[in-house]
Amino acid sequence: MIPRECKRLAEVDFPIAIVSKHAAREKSIRHGHPSTLHLWWARRPLAACRSMLLALLLPDPCDENCPPGFIDKARTLLARIPGKTKQLAGRAGSDANGKKELREALLQFIGDFANWDLSSDRDYLEVSRGLVKAAHGDEPPLVVDPFAGGGSIPLEALRLGCDAFASDLNPVACLILKTILENIPRHGPGLVEELRRVGAEIQIAAEKQLADFYPQDPDGAKPMVYLWARTVRCEAPNCGAEIPLMTSFWLSTRDGRRRALRFSVLRTPGSLPQLEFEVFKPKSDREIPNGTVVRAKATCPCCGMTLTPERVRAQLKEQRGGGEVIFQESGRRVGGARLMCVVTRKRGEGREYRLPTKEDYLAVHAAVKSVQNMPEGHLPNEPLPPIGTLGFRIQRYGMDNWGDLFTSRQKLSLERIASEISTLGGDFREILSSAMSRSADYLSSGVVWAKEGEFVAHTFGRQALPLVWDFAEINPWADTSGSFAGAVDWIARVVEANEGLVKPAQVQQRDACDSTLPDAVGDIWFTDPPYYDSVPYSDLSDFFFVWLKRTLPNHPLLRDAFDPSNRLTPKTREAIQDATKFVDGRPKDRGFFEDTMARAFVEGRRVTNDNGVACVVFAHKSTEGWEALLSGMIRGGWVITGSWPVATERPGRLRSQESAALATSVHLVCRPRGQDYVGDWADVLNELPRRVAHWMRRLESEGVLGADLVFACIGPALEIFSRYSHVETADGRGVGLPEYLEKVWEIVGRMALREVLGSDRAAEFGEDARLTALFLWTARGSNTSDDFASEVENGVEATRGSNQNAEKGGSQGRSRAKGAYALPYDLVRRFCQPLGIHLERWEGELVEIDKGVVRLLSVTERTSHLLGDNLSRDLSWLSDTYAKDLRAQMQLFDDQSVDAIGKTGKNRVKEARKSIEAETWKHLHKNTITLLDHVHKGMLFQKQGMTTALRELLFYETSHRPDFLRVANALSALYPRGSEEKRLLDAMLLAVPR
Repeated sequence: MIPRECKRLAEVDFPIAIVSKHAAREKSIRHGHPSTLHLWWARRPLAACRSMLLALLLPDPCDENCPPGFIDKARTLLARIPGKTKQLAGRAGSDANGKKELREALLQFIGDFANWDLSSDRDYLEVSRGLVKAAHGDEPPLVVDPFAGGGSIPLEALRLGCDAFASDLNPVACLILKTILENIPRHGPGLVEELRRVGAEIQIAAEKQLADFYPQDPDGAKPMVYLWARTVRCEAPNCGAEIPLMTSFWLSTRDGRRRALRFSVLRTPGSLPQLEFEVFKPKSDREIPNGTVVRAKATCPCCGMTLTPERVRAQLKEQRGGGEVIFQESGRRVGGARLMCVVTRKRGEGREYRLPTKEDYLAVHAAVKSVQNMPEGHLPNEPLPPIGTLGFRIQRYGMDNWGDLFTSRQKLSLERIASEISTLGGDFREILSSAMSRSADYLSSGVVWAKEGEFVAHTFGRQALPLVWDFAEINPWADTSGSFAGAVDWIARVVEANEGLVKPAQVQQRDACDSTLPDAVGDIWFTDPPYYDSVPYSDLSDFFFVWLKRTLPNHPLLRDAFDPSNRLTPKTREAIQDATKFVDGRPKDRGFFEDTMARAFVEGRRVTNDNGVACVVFAHKSTEGWEALLSGMIRGGWVITGSWPVATERPGRLRSQESAALATSVHLVCRPRGQDYVGDWADVLNELPRRVAHWMRRLESEGVLGADLVFACIGPALEIFSRYSHVETADGRGVGLPEYLEKVWEIVGRMALREVLGSDRAAEFGEDARLTALFLWTARGSNTSDDFASEVENGVEATRGSNQNAEKGGSQGRSRAKGAYALPYDLVRRFCQPLGIHLERWEGELVEIDKGVVRLLSVTERTSHLLGDNLSRDLSWLSDTYAKDLRAQMQLFDDQSVDAIGKTGKNRVKEARKSIEAETWKHLHKNTITLLDHVHKGMLFQKQGMTTALRELLFYETSHRPDFLRVANALSALYPRGSEEKRLLDAMLLAVPR
């Protein structure tokens, strides 16, 4: 057993770079990965969990209290691993250098074992389990995770030979945990074949019963996907045409298979205008009609009138979202969703696109009638969360209950799948219930057609449920992405990949603040708690819960164990900041979150033995979230002893572009605090700069940059503060966590400016230069582009594309559309305040602040401020009138290139240039113009080829203000490689007189 005094590896070192590489890569590994069993939000990569667990479980060989038996056994075990690990282990000895070699061998092994390809390798499994046994003896250590969610942490505990206790408040999470941690390990080999056989039987039975609702074409082709559009009516006088809400008329953009829709307007006297469509093969993008809807504004293709978002929402509200077709009793369509195209396939042939037929609508009408005759309770009728709930906007369109998210035909298919699975016995029902959830994820009106790859993208392309204007409805019995057979196959692959788990874990539905475990039984308390106000887990999981409880009726896990009257997942006890929900009349605000997390940490301290360690994962770029979490940890009796940021997210993921999500997850290593000590504020402040400086250097060497580096530094800084139950000044005043964190932000900011500007005189460079430098330094490595990226989730690429199919609100997207550099307001404010930078003073001049987002204005946007309105119009004329050809000709501004644009243009260009150069000379000698403004002016002159103006500016600045070049070079180093700003700055610097 490891003595309490002995440090764990996770408290002294960790292979950040190699684990980060494997963790980020894991997001693109799908087949057999446990994440493909069932969707769960913000799931931790197995690579990070496995590596951190090993580092928590193993002692540091260099520690004088490390058990001698462990050192000898570890040396022998690691010698079995080829490559660098074996070399290091071979050089390990009993002296100090030899123990250091052994530590490096252990870290090398931990980093290598993070590789998904080695997660089931026999040698690595045996060595890792042998190391854990050497450290803890014959009795396996117990790993406790009270916020287990998708089960990454307890699953890796089982892989390493530990005992695992996994609990969660959410019923859907508990069902996932029971499947992956209990059912699969209990069955072992043979389960895969049986699952495939049972799944095939369900497919045959369901397809036979629903055949009339998915008829084949007369030529034998089988419909795979039906492409629908919600519709509204044009409200222009003398029009009234039906507007299909299409974000794009492309059907396929794949090379060699380009297909699209185009339309003609039919105008019959006495009737409303109508659109008639055809499928064609476009030769160029210009042939494709523009989409009819952008950010909830719909444009009529018949008359050109645009409906406001309010009118679009009002019309769709009357249709309960508009996903259902409205029929007359005779079966004639009169409104609602419009079928735009059907994707079909013949056996042995590729996909084809055809227009809808009467038979297509007859099948849908039959489904509508069948749903209307279905007994009460067979289909979801539970209410959606209230308007204002994070990530939910569909309620504004008349969608009041969960059933409104599905069309009639989708409901029939899901009800049939649920009914078939419910007849199975025991574990098979629980395991195949995941196929039910996977099918629901692909059988809703929130599914889109990915034209780039010709497949359907599942409902949860992000952690939200927005309205999707034009949606895809799959045939669940066809050979297409999202089919039921595909769902069974994904589950079988997960079972097959995890057959090596030798024993099950213990799973319970529990509140993290109230565990059933006895005192001091846990060796490792490792958890990934809720992220403040980031993910509405319970509200999102209701999407699956309403179908799962119909698939597994009366299942003991599928209920609210704390409120029998609640028909959905537990909300009252959920640890989240959500002001739309109340507990005993109190809103679930920051105070509620802090109190709940503190009680959870107290409970974690109770169940962890005195020799144990804890690890808490956090990955949210919210200072309030961090303060709430850290406050709870300190109040709960924990001391932070280590902090390791691991890159757990792909750089281009949609979540990082839509929110303040970090690219790294910070793993805070903790120990139970022993006696309560009072810390001296002066001593804490004296130690803080050295600790922060050391970690900034270490993290940058590991490739951790920007906001990720900032938040990763908070952990080491908290190691100092959390040693004490409370900290006091010399006069006895207590110092709270917010005051301490403000000092941390100040020190990080000052060190960043010193690094960027290469000087301790940062204040002399101007407030605007410091703000810009800090902003760009923090934005390094952030995903702030407005381009939508592919979101790989749950086994298929869920491309949301740049067509902005999902309805979006707020101004965050609008801000990013204007420029590439945006950060959360609170993050920028925290930097500015302690450094004396008045953020609001620069609004409109240097930054734009809009609803929680701060955007750094581009140099072009600052033209009026820098040169005045008249000169700004001159530059605008130069840019707009002659566009790219003119700008190219003006690069050197010689007479020949001026003559090439014609006599009128030549005179106008000369006038503009003369005006700008005269104004520049007049302003050069004004001391009120800041260094940053002149750097930006130089960039503007460089952009427009104003060589004389640029020459005068550079001559003045280099002669009178040498710090000009320091600021310019600093910004050049901060702007991303390949950006327009960096190109202009570098070109401007080349023109500096030597």
